[in-house]
Amino acid sequence: MFTAPRILIHLPSWVGDTVMATPAMALLRHHLPKSIIVGLGRPGAAELLAGSEHLLDEVIEADTRTTLGPAKVAGRLRPMKLDAALILPNSFASAITVRLAGIELRVGYDRDGRGMLLTHKLQPARRLRPGVGADAAWAPVSAVDYYLIAAHELLLALIAGERLVPQLSDPPIALELGTARTQDQLAQDILARAALLNHASKPLPYALLNPGGNNPAKRWPVERFAAAAHHLITKHNLRVLINGAPSERNLCALIAQAITLNQPAHAHLVASLPDLGGTIGSLKALTRDARLMVTNDTGPRHVAAAFATPCVTLFGPTDPRWTTLPDAFTRPGVPREVVLVADPTLPPSEVADDHPQRCRIDRIATPTVLAAIDRVLA
Repeated sequence: MFTAPRILIHLPSWVGDTVMATPAMALLRHHLPKSIIVGLGRPGAAELLAGSEHLLDEVIEADTRTTLGPAKVAGRLRPMKLDAALILPNSFASAITVRLAGIELRVGYDRDGRGMLLTHKLQPARRLRPGVGADAAWAPVSAVDYYLIAAHELLLALIAGERLVPQLSDPPIALELGTARTQDQLAQDILARAALLNHASKPLPYALLNPGGNNPAKRWPVERFAAAAHHLITKHNLRVLINGAPSERNLCALIAQAITLNQPAHAHLVASLPDLGGTIGSLKALTRDARLMVTNDTGPRHVAAAFATPCVTLFGPTDPRWTTLPDAFTRPGVPREVVLVADPTLPPSEVADDHPQRCRIDRIATPTVLAAIDRVLA
């Protein structure tokens, strides 16, 4: 009986999804302590998972979205002689890549017409969609659970094939991230450039605003983020860092400008991370040390959860049940995260994604967000 099969985890495409896959990685590591476990992810995955080497032995970065991408990536994987693969993305490209790599055992969800490429197919939960019919859409299942179910299926397949000695218990479910020393140093340098270090080189108290998102419909209005920054500065005596990807530099600048125009005295208390050389690696360290993050439903929210950083999260036309995170509290009675939705009256039988107008994110009022900030910071 084999006890150390060589495993590939094809990581999800997005930052938040990759963080939500860390409990599945921890599950496999717990049951396969002697195995080599390799992650395959998009560019940036290694930086995101740096400092979490206990989860994966290696992270290979590659992009399979081009026509020849799957074949090229498979050529890199084939010499590794991997025994089994957990395919977390739902795409056809991810499954064909693993199949071309010659990996014998392939576990994933039967979506995107790729069932014939999998040796162990999982059926995603479906739901009734009013006016369309039964089983017309995917049910809103948290990605954390979605990936854990797939990881359990892989373990069961290994046990059935006598490649694994079964364990009796699973590890606790929690999002996990770490930081590398270079990432900590970059974050320290950014804080210095933002004048956010005291005389002992310790960070001054600050909050993070995360106004971006891959979908503009998920972005709370700029002027309301500026109002949140004003509240954090005046009521809670916090400095404010505005986070965004390089492509969101202008969005961050608009918020900083709005603060400067409306409250000139606060201009020196606000800084934009894209202007200071922020990266996903430095964001991890900055998030870990922040007092609070106010964010749309996007990747940095999950980074905050991994470091147990208090968070106020705003959901528009995306149902929060897709990304329900493990429960956590800053202290008894005070939640680590307050989730605000555009339409709290939407019945559980409905999904916010089906109601883009009813669930417009601008329906979340500024006073509601400020009250949530006060509740979390208490």
